[in-house]
Amino acid sequence: QLQLVESGGGLVQTGGSLGLSCAASGSRLVIATMGWYRQAPGKQREMVAIITRDGTTNYADSAMGRFTISRDNAKNTVFLRMNSLKPEDTAVYYCNAQGYSGTYYSTYWGQGTQVTVSS
Repeated sequence: QLQLVESGGGLVQTGGSLGLSCAASGSRLVIATMGWYRQAPGKQREMVAIITRDGTTNYADSAMGRFTISRDNAKNTVFLRMNSLKPEDTAVYYCNAQGYSGTYYSTYWGQGTQVTVSS
């Protein structure tokens, strides 16, 4: 079983920046794709950014040019740097990871961290 622990959320003003991090531990699984998703009140969870083990990234249109995802494979950690934040970025941000056993993939989620952008 893989545990994902997020940190770095908080309250920031419009135009400000925040950094999130998520550390994976507790398993011998190879961690493949890692990513960040978010869920605002009354809305479905949506992908923000994902990164493969070799560093290939994919961003939601809303995050493109403002957010940067990165990872440290040695530490099984994924980061999200968020700049030029807007009130519509307010949501609970969830870390996601795919663990590979050698035969199948499993998906894991963190507990979520609140990001609030004030106008």
